Amino acid sequence: MSEVGFVADRLAVMNDMMARHSGAPGLPGLVTAMSRGAASDIQAYGAMTADGDVPMQSDAIFRIASVSKPIVAVAAMMLVEDGTLRLDDPVDTFLPELTNRQVLRTLESDLSETVPAVRPISLRDLLTLTPGYGAIFAMPGLYPIQKAMDDAGLSAGADLPAMSPDEMLQRYADLPLIAQPGTRWLYNNGSDILGILLARASDSTLGDLLQERIFGPLGMVDSGFHVPDGKLDRLPAMYYQDPVSGDVIEFDAAGDQSRFATQPVFESGAGGLVSTAADLLAFGEMLRGNGTREDVRILSRPSIALMTTNQIAPEQARPEDFFPGFWESHGWGFGLGIDTARRELFTTPGRFGWDGGYGTSFYVDPVEDVIGVLLTQQAWNGIGLPAVLLDFWNGLYQALA
Repeated sequence: MSEVGFVADRLAVMNDMMARHSGAPGLPGLVTAMSRGAASDIQAYGAMTADGDVPMQSDAIFRIASVSKPIVAVAAMMLVEDGTLRLDDPVDTFLPELTNRQVLRTLESDLSETVPAVRPISLRDLLTLTPGYGAIFAMPGLYPIQKAMDDAGLSAGADLPAMSPDEMLQRYADLPLIAQPGTRWLYNNGSDILGILLARASDSTLGDLLQERIFGPLGMVDSGFHVPDGKLDRLPAMYYQDPVSGDVIEFDAAGDQSRFATQPVFESGAGGLVSTAADLLAFGEMLRGNGTREDVRILSRPSIALMTTNQIAPEQARPEDFFPGFWESHGWGFGLGIDTARRELFTTPGRFGWDGGYGTSFYVDPVEDVIGVLLTQQAWNGIGLPAVLLDFWNGLYQALA
């Protein structure tokens, strides 16, 4: 790697840490990527599958899960810039299923105990994850709305939605909101609804919109909602390790046996994309370049600034609605998280990006001029941040010149 921006012997420390992680139970291989100024590097470690027969490839195609969210948010801002959508207009024009919402009186209320929504859901609500729908971080089945979302297949989880966009919206229409629009940050679901909105507003599919407006212009040649036939040999298996028993299961097979080998019924804006380290570096370079990469501008500087500014007020950010301690050092912009305090070696205030539950991480640090990407095959098990993620980011930042 070019010595510009990184200290070579310290970079070797990070490489050693990543090599130690590869081959651990449920983590046969991984790919890292980083960029600082003119310097960039992609490294592959370990194997594509647990049997270790095929070495991990630097151009392996990974299921990026919630790292999809920033990409879909960029597409939304592109439609705002061309006048197709406006941030505070009701989404009812394109999503009539969501008109005249009812809202639960309390989280504990039965589904019939509701009041009318004080206003419609807006695009801004979907981008900031405040539409009133979202994940409930509690023991399964604790609240009536929680069980209803589970029964409807709308709860956030490792398995992506398997219904059509129209069917999904109808299922949301049959449920009350958990909170009044704009009043409470609730993770995940708003991004799936956002994807449907973008598809309808552009008279396209979400995948075609992303290809035309983002992937094609930025040269992201391996990104999409499934892996085509000619590239399936670059799709590794994916694993989950039970945090109690330690047992490792294959969550999704490699290659043509993967559920990502075929076009999905639902293109999930919350977590359905596949991509590579090189593609995500290209996307990060566009964000770091305030909407431009290699003289190709897809978004304006003010839009990037808006996306990467914390949009969540203290009263919208309830500690019980996400991982413990998150709001003490993080905020949320449009489709991505923002570091607001240096509580770790790597959490520079102003650093932005997001992590994916399938074992992925993507951030841009405009202060340090850094882009980092971690792609693994191990799904999170819900017990804090994975050690490989912490070691990657600590390793990258300790190597900065």
